[in-house]
Amino acid sequence: MLYPGPSNQSRIGAVVARGPVKHSPNTDHSVSQTENSGIHTLMATNTEYGTMPVPSLVIGIAGGTGAGKTTIAHEITSGVDSVTLVPLDNYYADRSDTPMTEREQINYDHPDAFDWKLLREHLLALCEGRTIEMPEYDFSIHNRTDETTTVDPGDVVMVEGILTLHDEQVCELLDINLYVETDADVRIIRRIRRDVIERGRELDGVISQYLSTVKPMHEQFVEPTKKEADLIIPEGANDTAVGLLREQVHGVVDGEERPF
Repeated sequence: MLYPGPSNQSRIGAVVARGPVKHSPNTDHSVSQTENSGIHTLMATNTEYGTMPVPSLVIGIAGGTGAGKTTIAHEITSGVDSVTLVPLDNYYADRSDTPMTEREQINYDHPDAFDWKLLREHLLALCEGRTIEMPEYDFSIHNRTDETTTVDPGDVVMVEGILTLHDEQVCELLDINLYVETDADVRIIRRIRRDVIERGRELDGVISQYLSTVKPMHEQFVEPTKKEADLIIPEGANDTAVGLLREQVHGVVDGEERPF
């Protein structure tokens, strides 16, 4: 099943396009429509970056570590021509001036670990049809790298991370707020596999971190963001949830209204 979230704003069935385009000082206030493979796409003329598509839909996905957020993000946008994924992990604060020994002690599951200001600026830019330079994060050094990735706005912009729904100003830029709820035992197993196999961490360290920071921060900060969700996706019902959401996303991108 797919459960309506506590916020229950009923935005999902009503969102057809982004409506009035948000403008920055560098954006021309004219909006045009162009034909692209049979799909009408809103375009904003930006004096700094040129003409870029304004996203039809901006989706936020939150949930505990290992809940399956990234997988669901890819599945519900499957078949969409242009999707921009904005991982919250890339917006951990810059710690270049902090010694490695101190970086290793930082609680990265706390809201203060993130650069919310930069995320807001980048998300707003994408909503306005502007290109961003997304930071790259290296978990092995607990810091950003010197590289950035040039990211253009797609038909759908997807923000994904444990605390995506924590920041009020970020939530205001989202059309659909999703929360993925998965059993804690499943999440810790996935976390161990990811951190040990993919990120090269020691098992004892992963378990210690989970008990000391990940679990308490989930209970204190992550789980309460369910109240901001329009829909709560139970991990065990992915097929039903993903199918409904994929249909909704395609309907919005195609300029149709397909309410649940």
